[in-house]
Amino acid sequence: MKKTFKIEIDCANCATRWKKRALLNCRAMNRKQQIMLTRIIVTAVMTLMLIIFQPHGWLSLSLYIVAYLIIGYDILRKAALGIIRGREFDENFLMAVATVGAFALAIYDKSGDYLEAIAVMFLYQIGEFFQGYAVGKSRRNISELMDIRPDYANIEHEGKLEKVDPDDVEVGETIVVLPGERVPIDGKIEDGESSLNTAALTGESLPREVKAGDEVISGSINLTGILKIRTTKEFGESTVSKILELVEDSASRKSKSENFITKFARVYTPAICYSALALALLPPLFMVLFNGAPFTFATFETWVYRALVFLVVSCPCALVVSIPLSFFAGIGGASHEGILVKGANILENLSKVKTVVFDKTGTLTEGVFEAIGYHNSDDSALDDKVKDELLAYAAMVEAGSSHPIAQSIEKAYGKPVDMQQVSDVKEISGKGITATIDGKRVAVGNSKLMEEAGVEAPHCKSVGTVVHVAIDGKYAGHIVLGDVVKPTSAQAIEDLHKSGVNKTIMLTGDIKRVADNVGAQLGIDKVYSQLLPVDKVTRLEKIIKETKEGEEVAFVGDGINDAPVLSRADIGIAMGGIGSDAAIEAADVVLMDDDPLKIGKAIRISRKCLKIVWENIIMAIGIKGLCLVLSIFGIVNMWLAIFADVGVMILAVLNAIRAMYTRKV
Repeated sequence: MKKTFKIEIDCANCATRWKKRALLNCRAMNRKQQIMLTRIIVTAVMTLMLIIFQPHGWLSLSLYIVAYLIIGYDILRKAALGIIRGREFDENFLMAVATVGAFALAIYDKSGDYLEAIAVMFLYQIGEFFQGYAVGKSRRNISELMDIRPDYANIEHEGKLEKVDPDDVEVGETIVVLPGERVPIDGKIEDGESSLNTAALTGESLPREVKAGDEVISGSINLTGILKIRTTKEFGESTVSKILELVEDSASRKSKSENFITKFARVYTPAICYSALALALLPPLFMVLFNGAPFTFATFETWVYRALVFLVVSCPCALVVSIPLSFFAGIGGASHEGILVKGANILENLSKVKTVVFDKTGTLTEGVFEAIGYHNSDDSALDDKVKDELLAYAAMVEAGSSHPIAQSIEKAYGKPVDMQQVSDVKEISGKGITATIDGKRVAVGNSKLMEEAGVEAPHCKSVGTVVHVAIDGKYAGHIVLGDVVKPTSAQAIEDLHKSGVNKTIMLTGDIKRVADNVGAQLGIDKVYSQLLPVDKVTRLEKIIKETKEGEEVAFVGDGINDAPVLSRADIGIAMGGIGSDAAIEAADVVLMDDDPLKIGKAIRISRKCLKIVWENIIMAIGIKGLCLVLSIFGIVNMWLAIFADVGVMILAVLNAIRAMYTRKV
């Protein structure tokens, strides 16, 4: 009879500080966007009514000022605060001076044309609205990832399930995960079978089948059965917490392009303000002093108007807004594909990668031994009947051993072993194991064990670890175990070469014959074998020194024993490091599954992002530069100035949004 659990819900106790903060930020952003949209609509309707009914005199001025304040009060407030705080030269200051100046000119010449000032502020705010929309849209991929953090963990107490804060669960404690719930903490399944949805972590839609003995990571969604999991980490050290820290910190690491634009804006904005002031004063003063023009405002009016146009055109919004947004969108798009990039600077450097260095085990190969061949004394393949018999003897001899080779043979046998048939088991260090099975003396091990048993072991031409089997002093055959190459590894190497990577290199501790075989099988350019971890670092440093200036070297490892090399590389990429603290700490990029194909995709995403950044830089500087020159000679009026500012910003923001779409990259 199935046990029924009563689940007691206490939302107040279960809510975490992070979840509250994320919820408040989300609501604040939505409210801000809604208020901005309301202001835009109200201003548009009010301005349209003013154009239709055309009031005159002070009534007209008063209504236009009301419309102007509705759409621009926040810009005026920011400009005033900037002046008070000594940061007057920003886009808010430029917009405030230009629009208030346009109002003043309309009042002075009694034209009643207040529409220009409102139009400048109105279109600028539309651009800001698009920017907010784009940021919100690019945040969705990251916010979906942030939703992987669970609010509670189920602890069984007196036949009931109680929801507790995951922070209160100790290492080694057993938690229960019901269907539809997220795994809150990393651990090992003690009881139960189920399917786990890891899409939010790895970007893969196919569920993962798990059973007792399997390790599970926090953030996965339990789809079917009830799982009892013994925790192996504290909540703060679990995979989901490490990933969230990585994502939250990524925004603070700026790219060189972003730093350049920040420095550029600090110099550019005051230079533009002083240039506009010079444009408003110097030409008319020259006319007064040398051409005999009267010293009246009428003499200055034309040049003041051109200076205001100059200010509107020069606003660096398109650059200041679109470049950080492009990187933010690129990071969000990459995270949706299961590629976590630690910052905009890393995303930018990925585009320069020309050499990719790989670890072998666990990166290009599965990292576990599998039986890949069964041969007799003349190295020819055994038939199925003899193979099954050979495998059965080997599995029974190896059944009591915890060695990886023994476990691989048991896995290949795939049946329960009757240990009552086995006796007199003797493990010989560095050689193998002997045992008696149904009265027959069986030896399973390497050629040294065969030599000790007086049996001649043939040379095997296959690449891999050879396990010889002898029965009653006669050679029975051998099993070849190999570290199987991942299905997508060869395609990944080919994909990298097509993506513009000049050289692929493999560093491994394996013997030369095995390493060269894997390298040739995958099409890797250069292979270095029999390396200790310290040797890998030394070899990588030589590779970096040999690389051309301006080109980056990426190292791809499993993140468990490759932390020193990951840290030393220009770009460290952790493969299969989803449950590894070392991967998340040492690497610059973490691939949420162990698919090598994601490496090429990460590089292409970065290059697409950089291409968009440069498109925006060239477009903004090109159009603004041309309009600035034309505004000096009075060829550009306020309406064209609005396009040069707001229009270019909107185009740049829309272009930046493309960095989010990475499916076809």
